[in-house]
Amino acid sequence: MTQMRWNFDDMPRLDGRTVIVTGASSGVGMATARGFARAGAHVVLAVRSLERGREAARAVRGSNEVRRLDLADLASVREFAESWHGTIDVLVNNAGVAMVPPSRTADGFEMQFGTNHLGHFALTNLLLPHITDRVVALASGAHRFGTGVIDFEDPHFEHRQYNPIAAYGQSKLANLLFVLELQRRLERRGSPVRALAAHPGYTASNLGTHGRSRLLTTPARLAGALLAQQPGMGALPSLYAATQDLPGGSYVGPDGRHEMHGHPTLVGRSAQASDPEAAKRLWDLSTQLTGISDTTLTGTGN
Repeated sequence: MTQMRWNFDDMPRLDGRTVIVTGASSGVGMATARGFARAGAHVVLAVRSLERGREAARAVRGSNEVRRLDLADLASVREFAESWHGTIDVLVNNAGVAMVPPSRTADGFEMQFGTNHLGHFALTNLLLPHITDRVVALASGAHRFGTGVIDFEDPHFEHRQYNPIAAYGQSKLANLLFVLELQRRLERRGSPVRALAAHPGYTASNLGTHGRSRLLTTPARLAGALLAQQPGMGALPSLYAATQDLPGGSYVGPDGRHEMHGHPTLVGRSAQASDPEAAKRLWDLSTQLTGISDTTLTGTGN
């Protein structure tokens, strides 16, 4: 049973452990990195901007380092993975973009699907031989947005009108389906590594403001300042998923009304996010698009 009111003070000691947090230069990512560092872990801030990452590292404190990673560019993902040596205890796939105008990644993918899902799909598979404990993917209640399914025939909105909300929802559904299939494959190989998902609820951040006019972003920022919880609270579900003894495939979110605020607990997901056939189909599509073969998935922890 979930411990009531679980908080930073309930974190176990993580001395000697290594954690990678993508998108750790601000918001929930930085708060997540700070939580791990406070517990004694060595934290790798995987960020697009080294300058912003170094600023964040000073706020995170503890044992940390900054490495460049652009999830919207598979060449950057491969470079990050190829430069890695040693074990990784926990990988937190936190980075993301939300509700952006029509745009493409360096590899031609729709920006939200390409960054939020495909970039992390590639990163996880390439790093998995180094991972010893678990992978945590940051999902969202937005996985129910739009049609609530993956458009496998047109994931990049090439033959349908682009809708930033629907595109974001598709990318967050993909995060949950990825965890489902990753966990199945890990279990099939007898790996001790676990895959879990978490979502931060309604948390103040810059997510969803990139590339938008002040006319649109100012009201959103005001609403966030008045109604959203702080990034430290938004980080708790990821920290809980990364450190507590939970079954693989678990999904953690806030315990408040509509999962908008509160302390971490196990939460539900849509029927589509629990569909094993869709999860397998998404894996196959992601393998095709990224060129990352599932033979990379060894889960040995070596």
